[in-house]
Amino acid sequence: MSITFLHRSVMVWFIGFTQACLCAGALAEAADWQIDSEHFSILFEAEHIGYQQQLGFFLEGSGGFRFDPETEELSDGRVEIVAASLFSNHDARDNHLKGRDFLNVRRYALIVFDVAEYRAAEGILRGDLTLLDETHAVDLEVTVNKQAAYPFGHRKETLGVSARASILRSKWGMDYGVANNMIGDEIKLRFEFEAIRE
Repeated sequence: MSITFLHRSVMVWFIGFTQACLCAGALAEAADWQIDSEHFSILFEAEHIGYQQQLGFFLEGSGGFRFDPETEELSDGRVEIVAASLFSNHDARDNHLKGRDFLNVRRYALIVFDVAEYRAAEGILRGDLTLLDETHAVDLEVTVNKQAAYPFGHRKETLGVSARASILRSKWGMDYGVANNMIGDEIKLRFEFEAIRE
């Protein structure tokens, strides 16, 4: 093998290796992800006089975050839920929940979650939940279900995420029905969404 051929082979390998590293580096960069409103489910659950767990939804929510799937670093994020979009399949109950005893939607239109920290190894997302103009830290248990190019439609890279949390509503000043055990203080929250890479 000639020195010239060997030199050219090494150069070709080096250029290819460098390009591969650059491509990998580009893929590893943090990107902005937008939650797809058509695939965003927001569920809540509360005990009702000990008889059952009453389920309900918020039908309108939006949000986004900055995330690097390779390093699992989450640097920013915010979710906004329209309080008046509450739905529990009973008009009178929905109106009560939207009133001053609970969400007071005329005065507080949005429920907001601002991301503070993501501990990927533990699957814990910590943030600040603002409800009724009160802000307190909340931990969510997060599972990243899938990351891949979407198989149809927009075809963009998409993350599928499940998250759960439990809060005491009285911590935010929402204490109607707590003292007499009519309505549970603990509210279980569940979020299911797909987020599209911008």
